[in-house]
Formats: sequence, structure tokens, C-alpha cells
Amino acid sequence: MQKSLTFKNANISFSDQGKGTAVVLIHGFLENATMWKNVVPEISKRNRVVTIDLLGHGKTDCLGYIHTMELFAETIAAVLKALRIRKCILVGHSLGGYIALAFAEKYPQKVKGLCLMNATSNEDTLERKALRLRANKMIANNFRNMVRMSFTNLFGPKSKTIFKEEVGLAVFEALQTPMQGYIAAQEGMRLRANRNRVLTDNSFKKLLIIGKNDPVLDFETSLDEAEKTDSAIVVFENGHMPHIENKLALNDALKEFMKI
Repeated sequence: MQKSLTFKNANISFSDQGKGTAVVLIHGFLENATMWKNVVPEISKRNRVVTIDLLGHGKTDCLGYIHTMELFAETIAAVLKALRIRKCILVGHSLGGYIALAFAEKYPQKVKGLCLMNATSNEDTLERKALRLRANKMIANNFRNMVRMSFTNLFGPKSKTIFKEEVGLAVFEALQTPMQGYIAAQEGMRLRANRNRVLTDNSFKKLLIIGKNDPVLDFETSLDEAEKTDSAIVVFENGHMPHIENKLALNDALKEFMKI
């Protein structure tokens, strides 16, 4: 059941179900809480699971023209405060991982565990920063095509065929993202800081879920990051979208991680 609260005059949509250790699932760019539809039923058997539509995504309003990782993190803190959750495990996919890191930096006492799912504590490369700027300039005249291209490029050729129906549904959800939400999130990701120290300087449990053929994150760089930050890793053969490409294995990995 969806709930909502007001944060800085913006409506924030979220859900809360199950009992046990609180787990916050944070979706990625051009996604919304529905991306976790195959995860929540399994995880909520033994945990209290909170999903949130991020600013400018799903049923949550935009809040200005730059959604920084810090601002996203504050919205999550507002939801947890409303639910009276003092400590939680964070699982962030892609953009959601960057937000989870910002949350852990700002509220380390609230974090019991942190899983980066196809995400990194590194900042954007100069090349990716330039790509984000270019995308934001092009989006006004090519919104639907840009969104469709951005999203489908997260899947490998085989996955596009094998998971054709799921990819189609995910693209449909991505196209519900307002243009302002697209631009604000891209700009926030472009400006985000390096947060390696969030992983190295905290004692909470850490996990990196990595795709061997992830088109967004370099595999070897991710392995190096895990080693340098003393983070556990789970490697999948596919790309950037394990909740579609590796459903059962992802659920198993998350359930194992949540045995804290």
C-alpha cells in the first residue's frame, strides 16, 4: 500500500511492509519503486521493507532543477523519521547506490548495512560528466527517444531478447519520468562527490553487486573498488539490471546480506 508525506512542499510516495530489521530499497535513474516488485515479497518475509519513489520519479514530485545526492538522502531520512525507523539496511541500485552513500555519509549512525547494486562510490569520470551534460541539452527535443535509448542500452543484446516483455514494461515506467526529473537527477549525478571513504571509514556491513557485462560500470574497476574498500562482492554474468536479468540469484544474495 502506497503512503505519502510532504517534504519541503513536495509529495514523497513510499511503501512500508513486513516486520523485522528495516531494509530501504532505493531505485535507480528512470525507475521507481515498482522495480522492486520481485524483491519485496521475498525480503519482507523476514524484514520490514521500505520502498521510496525518489524525487522526480514515480509518484514523487520534483524539487527544483538539481536533485543532489544529499537532497535525495534527506528525503529518505524524512521517510524514516515518519516511520520511526532508527537504523536500517540500505540497498541502492545505480543512482540509488549513490544516494545510499550520501545517506550513509550524512547519517552513519542510522546505517546497519549498505549494498551498492550496480553502483560505485567513485565520482563520474570526465567522459561521463560530459555525456550527462550532453543528454540534458538534447532531452528537450527528444525526450521519449532519449529515455527509451538510455534505458534499453542498460541491457545486453541477449537480455533484450530473453527479457523482452520485462524490458518493455521497464521502459514504459521510465517514460513516466517527467523531463524535470530526468534533468535534475542527471545533474545531481554529474556533480556528486567521490565517496570511497564512506565505505572505508565505516564498520557497517558492505556489499557490491557487480555485473560482469555492465555497460555503465567497468568490471575491473568495480573489483578494484571492492578490494580497496574491503567490501564483499557478488558477481553476475549479465549487465546493469539484475532485478530483471538475475531475479532469483539477486534475491538469494540480498537475503544472505541481510543476515546481520
